[in-house]
Amino acid sequence: MGSLLSRFTSRADDAHLAVVDGRGGHAYRDVVRGARAVASSLAPIERGTRVALLISPGAAFVSAFFGVLLAGGVVVVLSPLHPLPETAYFCEDARVAILLVDEAHGRLAAPLASAKVRIAHVEAAVATSPAPAALPEIDASAPALQLYTSGTTGKPKGAILTHGNLGVQQELVAEAWGFSDADVLLHALPLHHMHGLAIALLTALGAGATVRTTTFDAARIWDAMTDATVFMAVPAMYHRLFAAFDDADEATRARWTFGARALRLATSGSAALPVSLAERWRAITGSYPLERFGMTEIGVGITNSLVGERIPGSVGLPLPSVLARIVGEDGADAEVGELWIRGPSVFAGYHERPEETEQAFVAAADGGPPWFRTGDTVTRDAAFVSRPFRILGRTSVDILKSGGYKLSALEIEEVLREHPAVLEVAVVGIPDEAWGDRVVACVVRRPGAVADDVALRGFVRERLAPYKVPKDFVFMAELPRNAVGKVVKPTLARALREGRG
Repeated sequence: MGSLLSRFTSRADDAHLAVVDGRGGHAYRDVVRGARAVASSLAPIERGTRVALLISPGAAFVSAFFGVLLAGGVVVVLSPLHPLPETAYFCEDARVAILLVDEAHGRLAAPLASAKVRIAHVEAAVATSPAPAALPEIDASAPALQLYTSGTTGKPKGAILTHGNLGVQQELVAEAWGFSDADVLLHALPLHHMHGLAIALLTALGAGATVRTTTFDAARIWDAMTDATVFMAVPAMYHRLFAAFDDADEATRARWTFGARALRLATSGSAALPVSLAERWRAITGSYPLERFGMTEIGVGITNSLVGERIPGSVGLPLPSVLARIVGEDGADAEVGELWIRGPSVFAGYHERPEETEQAFVAAADGGPPWFRTGDTVTRDAAFVSRPFRILGRTSVDILKSGGYKLSALEIEEVLREHPAVLEVAVVGIPDEAWGDRVVACVVRRPGAVADDVALRGFVRERLAPYKVPKDFVFMAELPRNAVGKVVKPTLARALREGRG
């Protein structure tokens, strides 16, 4: 049995609060019993069976997640943010056999039912009595989670994380950030994302902490900080928090400041946190947000220290047992180059994508575990003795980070090309304090076509999640190309920044 799963099931008699959601508080003993009931309702299933979850954040989600693992299955987390075609793609690509839903999402999931996909309701599963039959032994190398991440090939691909990956990630992050059963995590991040699921939720639960789940509303989050010790967010959340703070009256600001100052830890991830936002948080709360570097494929690999000065613009140093190096275009170590990482939390590979898995790794000269190529360009800050890592940007112009999500420009382009009015399209990111990358679609219309930004935005929204819809559409007579006819995206992005689009 994986270490994270062992830590969870060991709390079968624990009355400490595990989750507080819209239905109230749920003790660890209740969610563990629920997980065993879910596992019993699924059993027997073949090991490695993909079971998708379309369940709201809360106790039912936690029981479903660990229940699938106990039964020997692999979790695929879905989101109501994704329109039906995108959700169907995830289920088909992962070869999902069972879709666990809650009452809120049963109707949304209904079109996905087929001869290959069985739909089950988590409320009914949790309400049953766990069968006494022994559940399968789970090896640390067995797959546990399949999360979809955008890549340079367009369509999202499923990153497979093992029980061992999740267990060591939880241990490393909990120790680095000082998590304990005295903590209360204020959780408003999406659960189909590594940040919200593993880095936030699983780190807290593995340490025996309490997780308070809520949807993100800036005023609600400010108010809820009074009852929390830890808050995790992406830069776009901080931007919206400050907008609400500025609009509030003096008494409300004072109350919110008092609650935020009581937090022992506030973190930021999934995109670079602008120094101006971080300094604003320090001005209000007295502490600088803890930044770190993570990816779907590795969880958290590098982090600033919990104790001591946090360096603006830096993501800190590798976690224990994680190795990192900077590699230039010639394959040798460099001062500026691509970040390569290896360690026990690095994923097993991409689901049924052997070529892309092979391209993502480089064999280690010492015969140890291979290096994972992150695709991020980094350097180390020589101004500090510890030489912390500093992320300079994505190595590929086709990978954007917007609102805390990693997006594929190619995936968005593929969808836009399906519109009959679009002749050519190039999607780029423009630096933006609120979003990180502001996604802009540069479109060349077919002769005589009259489609505008409203029509194209609606077209994309029907096919992709809202956070993938471009913020702006720019219509052009032609796209800049090099001598061999390839669109030169850096030139295009620079023209947009300078107002020459």
